[in-house]
Amino acid sequence: MAVLTAGLLVLTACSPQVPQGSDTSESSESATSAQGYPTGHIHGMSVNSNRVLLATHDGLFDVSESPAIQIGPTIDLMGFTTAGNGEFYASGHPGPGSDLPNPVGLIRSTDQGQTWQPLSRQGESDFHALAATDGGIVGFDGQLRISADGTTWESVDEQLPAFNLAATPRDSIVLATTEDGLQRSTDNGATWAAVPSAPLLMLTALSEGKAAGITPEGRIYTSSDAGLTWVEQGVVPGEAAAIATHMLDDSTLRIWVATEDSVQVSNDNGQTFMDIRSNHQ
Repeated sequence: MAVLTAGLLVLTACSPQVPQGSDTSESSESATSAQGYPTGHIHGMSVNSNRVLLATHDGLFDVSESPAIQIGPTIDLMGFTTAGNGEFYASGHPGPGSDLPNPVGLIRSTDQGQTWQPLSRQGESDFHALAATDGGIVGFDGQLRISADGTTWESVDEQLPAFNLAATPRDSIVLATTEDGLQRSTDNGATWAAVPSAPLLMLTALSEGKAAGITPEGRIYTSSDAGLTWVEQGVVPGEAAAIATHMLDDSTLRIWVATEDSVQVSNDNGQTFMDIRSNHQ
């Protein structure tokens, strides 16, 4: 378990916040490297029609083209997920010039991240993990909580220390990675059961009843039954920070993995990967 613990400490690290109202000259350019890739910690990813968005310490970035483009304000997006209607939900800490409370609680964007509106638990919750199901939102802010509408929350009876939450807005299954192994819910996060045969996964993603996961060492696994059984695939280059997946056909997953310096994509269930920047037309 020590390897996973070390990985969690790296990925959940949060830099000190600039006080609200402080003068800063930081811009979207200073938040990207010379190669045009976000330099802040990456906490989440959304892929829609091959548009790849990264939720980072410095806000939301479109990395579909190089250099990356910052979308909307600078907010430390610790938690991030996409709902079925295309809306984004997030949590974390306000950036320079923001009038949001710290922590921001649950916030929502209806314009692809250009602007954010407070929904609930402002000044109370920093959800480090968020997932949207067909029944609402699941979040972890030190406690595992569920909400049908994003405004009222209840704590789950049987708590578990979730590092990463994965779901799809098209069904009620949720996967949670923990230091003690994978947990799975079939009722929108209300109740959970361990998956004892699963590998020790750090990050997972769900798509159309299929799943992909990655270990702290970077090894990819896939599941054809939404996380119940897993098959070992390849290895992603770099240290993984976020994962997303879509179905290519009935048996093949396209898998994106964001690392500290690139987004890697696989079109063969994670057996091989390539930098998305090498695939630009």
